[in-house]
Amino acid sequence: MRKYEYPTNDFVFKKLFDDQHKNLLIDFINNVLPDRKVKDVEHLPTNMLPDVRIQKQSIVDVLCTDENGSKYIIEMQTAKEKGFEKRAVYYASKTYAGQMNERDKYADLKDVVFIAITNFVMFPDKKDYVSIHEIRDVKTYEHDLKAFSFAFMELPKFDKEQDSFKGLDKWCDFFKNAGHRKQVETNDLIMREAYKVLDKSNWTKQELLDYEAYEKMIRDNQARDDQLIDDGIMIGIEKGIEKGIEKGKIEGKIEGKIEGKNEGKIEKAIEIAKKMLAKDKSIDEIIEFTELTEKQIEEL
Repeated sequence: MRKYEYPTNDFVFKKLFDDQHKNLLIDFINNVLPDRKVKDVEHLPTNMLPDVRIQKQSIVDVLCTDENGSKYIIEMQTAKEKGFEKRAVYYASKTYAGQMNERDKYADLKDVVFIAITNFVMFPDKKDYVSIHEIRDVKTYEHDLKAFSFAFMELPKFDKEQDSFKGLDKWCDFFKNAGHRKQVETNDLIMREAYKVLDKSNWTKQELLDYEAYEKMIRDNQARDDQLIDDGIMIGIEKGIEKGIEKGKIEGKIEGKIEGKNEGKIEKAIEIAKKMLAKDKSIDEIIEFTELTEKQIEEL
């Protein structure tokens, strides 16, 4: 049995950055965005649907605000998903617009930062494992529109190997490799606490029950999806066979019509040839008129 759970697991990821571990969340944000220098965070509701402890009903994994009012969306994405970058923009804009109440002013809106850890490569042409995206002037590169910014940490691109890491490297190493380690000795207090969160021996009985229920839900959903895929494949095969049969019928009808038409044409030519032979017409003349072969005429 492994000692540490995978931090990329949805349930574990939310536990890692929950309200009881603010210092971990602050350290992570400040390492991804060193210019921010966040001092404190307050967790905000992440859901637009009724919150269920064991289900991923939330719109985002972690949503918080810092002491200046800026909003941070922290999202773990393990599977490659079509349009994920657009989903990031959608969530950020939804959070930005959600700040407005009836009497609020546009000037009071605070910026929103979307941070995603992806267990797949999002930008194949980029070498760095972390990329920051902002709205800037295309000529001067000035950062005038500060409503949104996005950071993507692509775990597969991280390939550094050493005993200990600092800064952003330590977090990327943690998310990519922590679940595979049997034992960790570190002097970094932040990382020591992060690994402690992954150790289920430190969890409460309720957390263990919730985790088991969450894992069961994931397995049930996977089994359902697998069955749907299998059913879809069988339906596709059956439809393919049906289309093939129908196509065969249509082609058969067309070929039948062509053959019938040709046979009718030959029969008509033979009838004419017999009449011409009865009138002692030459074979050459009959061939020219009916387009029959000499052999066909001789057989008549």
